[in-house]
Amino acid sequence: MHTSARAAIAAAVTTVTVLTMGGVASADRLPPKPKGPTQAQVDKAAKDVQAKTLDVASIQASLVVASQRLATAAEQADLAAEQYNGALWRLSVAKKAVKKAQAEAAEAKAGVAGQRTGIAQLITQSYQEGTALNSVTAVMSSDGPKGVMDRYGAFQSASDSMQADYERFRALTTIYRAYAATAKQAQARQAALAVDAKKIRDKAESLAAYAQSEANLIAYRKQQLIAELATAENISVQLATTRQKALEAAARLQQEVAGKAQALAAAKVAAKDAENATKAAEGSDEGNIATFAPGAYFPQPAPGHAPAVSVGVQRAISFASQQLGEPYVWAAAGPSSWDCSGLTMMAWRAGGISLPHYSAAQFAASTPISVIDLKPGDLVFWGGSPSTIHHVALYIGNNLIIQAPHTGAYVEISNMYASTAPNFFARPTGR
Repeated sequence: MHTSARAAIAAAVTTVTVLTMGGVASADRLPPKPKGPTQAQVDKAAKDVQAKTLDVASIQASLVVASQRLATAAEQADLAAEQYNGALWRLSVAKKAVKKAQAEAAEAKAGVAGQRTGIAQLITQSYQEGTALNSVTAVMSSDGPKGVMDRYGAFQSASDSMQADYERFRALTTIYRAYAATAKQAQARQAALAVDAKKIRDKAESLAAYAQSEANLIAYRKQQLIAELATAENISVQLATTRQKALEAAARLQQEVAGKAQALAAAKVAAKDAENATKAAEGSDEGNIATFAPGAYFPQPAPGHAPAVSVGVQRAISFASQQLGEPYVWAAAGPSSWDCSGLTMMAWRAGGISLPHYSAAQFAASTPISVIDLKPGDLVFWGGSPSTIHHVALYIGNNLIIQAPHTGAYVEISNMYASTAPNFFARPTGR
């Protein structure tokens, strides 16, 4: 046997002997009783869970805040854009007023000039005839006294005619001066509105750029927060993203349900107020004086079944549908970018009805209706009052609208209660 082999066997025997003796020696003792976690360990574990929970809640809260920041920036930009549309609309009205006032002033001026010429002729004629009526011609006239009296009558008639024409001349001169002053005031107003429109345009540009910057920043920030959420909950980013989308969808659904209930409740209250006001007016001694309840923009729905969708409505909805996916651009009215009122204006132009490029003016040009009386093709508005309306969309049925939402977004179909509930509803006149 080789020396190395004998050494290996000896080492193995020694190891077995030691292990056997150790086993025998330890067999006399029971294994130690396992100890539970200390209170300090329990407290630490609880704090760790709490910290993790707080981290998750904090991240989720940050996601909500980010979405709110985006919505606020978009709303501010949308409001500024519609203010600019309003400024342009008022400027266009002022330009028409200037044109009309200038035309009326020119007409009045021409009347004054014509009257002045006529008066000059009468004065010349009357002067010539008046100098002929003297005592010599009266005595020596071959026509005799009767002829003289006839000539005097003609002179008096000419004088009366001249006086009447002179009074007309004075009246026309006064009218011309009034029209000229009106034209001058209209021009001054147009100039002031042009300056205001430029200021509002600059503000709209600034807020639109800010909203776009916020949209980009918040989109990146939300990705970061979702990644942090995935780490905190020890899940994949894909799962965290999917779950976040589901949570946001659930929140929108909850908002839609609440918004619809709120709008219907408001419509019922307003309809009841209008009904009571009508009964009070009918029972009043004042008889025909109309009484309107505050906020009564919600008349009762007409009885009977809804009429079939007209060709105009079909064309308006079809036009808006063809723009889906195109970008929102403030003050744009096509052909490949839109703001809210630009989209509804052009949609209804395709439907045969002219509307201004301004949401508040579109409401004023339409017939207010109740939310419970909405039909496809009607307009849905957002704003604190009719004069402060800042967003409009086209209703297509089943609480759905087609809209150009805001900076950074695209023309879309959405539930009209998905964000804040609309405040006003109207039907384009003549649809």
